[in-house]
Amino acid sequence: MELWQAVLLGLVEGLTEYLPVSSTGHLILAQRALSIPASPAANAYAICIQGGAIAAVVLLYRTRIVQMLRGLAGSEVTGRRLLLCVICAFAPAAVLGKLFDERIEELLFGLWPVVAAWGIGGIAILAVARSRRGVAPEQGRSLEQLSLGAAFLIGLAQCVAMWPGTSRSLATILGGLGLGLSLTAAVEFSFLLGLITLTAATAYKGFKEGDTMVRELGIGPIVLGFVVAAASAWASVRWMVSYLGQRGLALFGWWRIALAAVVAALLTSGVWKAA
Repeated sequence: MELWQAVLLGLVEGLTEYLPVSSTGHLILAQRALSIPASPAANAYAICIQGGAIAAVVLLYRTRIVQMLRGLAGSEVTGRRLLLCVICAFAPAAVLGKLFDERIEELLFGLWPVVAAWGIGGIAILAVARSRRGVAPEQGRSLEQLSLGAAFLIGLAQCVAMWPGTSRSLATILGGLGLGLSLTAAVEFSFLLGLITLTAATAYKGFKEGDTMVRELGIGPIVLGFVVAAASAWASVRWMVSYLGQRGLALFGWWRIALAAVVAALLTSGVWKAA
C-alpha cells in the first residue's frame, strides 16, 4: 500500500466512523476505487485504523470517560451506572461478533451487500427524521436515565451493524431514540459504546491478522492511516454534534441513498466489479 493511499483511507475512516453512514462501507468502496483488492490484510486494515477514531473520541469525551473511571473506583455513582450500561450494551456484539466474524467477512465484505445496507439505512433515517420534525434534540430521556435493560437492547441493535454498510452509529442512535432517549443522549451513548466496541474489534482483528497486515501492507501505511483517522475523526465528531443539534438526521439518509444509487449504477454498468 502506498502512503498516499493510507492517507486517503485514514481520511475516509476518520470522517465516517461516527457518522451514521458506515465507515466500513466507505472504506470498502475506497479500497476498490484505489484498486486495492479484497484480502484478509485489506479487511483487517479497514478495521484496525479505527484506533485513530477511538483516540479522537477519548480526547473529546475525556470528562465523561473520567466520570466512568471514577465510577469504577467507586467514587461516582452516576459514572458507575453509565459504565454498567456501556458494558451491558457491548455484551451482545462481543458474543455475536466472535461467533460470526469469519462468516460475515466471507459473505458481506463486498459492494453489493454494502449498497443494499446503505439504501435500507437511508430509508430508515429519513423515516425517523420525518417522525421527529419539530422535536428538539434534548427532548427525551437523558443519559443518566438510561436503564440497564434499555442499554442491552441498544447493544442488540448495534449487532445489526455487523453487516457492512449498515453503520454502528446508525444502529445505536436509532436504537436509543426508539427507547426514548433524546437525540443528544442517543448520540453521546453511541460514541461511548463505540469506544469499547471499536477497541475490542480493533484489538481482535489486529491480534488475528496483524502479522499478515504488516507483511503485506507495511508498518508505515498502518501508522499513517491511524494518525490521519484520529485527526479527521476529531473534526468529524465536533461537526456532527453541532449539526445534529440544529438540523437532525435527514442529510445522512439522503447521502446514503444517493451513494447507494451511484455505486449500484457503476456495478450494473460494469465500470466496477462487485468483488
